[in-house]
Amino acid sequence: MKTNILLLLFVISVCFTSCQQGTSLTKNGMIKVTILYPNSDGKTFDMDYYSQKHMPMLKGLFGDTLKHLAIDQGIAGRTPDEPIPYLAIGYLYFDTLADYEKVFGPNAKQIISDIPNYTNIQPLIQISEIIQ
Repeated sequence: MKTNILLLLFVISVCFTSCQQGTSLTKNGMIKVTILYPNSDGKTFDMDYYSQKHMPMLKGLFGDTLKHLAIDQGIAGRTPDEPIPYLAIGYLYFDTLADYEKVFGPNAKQIISDIPNYTNIQPLIQISEIIQ
């Protein structure tokens, strides 16, 4: 029990620090593309490849249009004993939806063809406007 409480406090501390650092990189009205990799039986995810190869490839393809990117690695569900709902979540930030569409469209085939190199999951995508 003491280990679970310490783990929970660590996770809260890391989240608080990350959230504090991220606020200066985004602003209201920006577009956030969230890429979710749901967890279920038989699903795999290579975080090293994703963080060292796939996301840097996106940086190279998108150039200065990509304002910021971030990666979350799932470590627990609602409690440390529950399975994680997502193995990973990626975030891409752009000034406008048109900026995202301009750089994703021409590169879609290359980006999508790289997915099997790090996962057997069909990612879910959500495009949002940052409100706060």
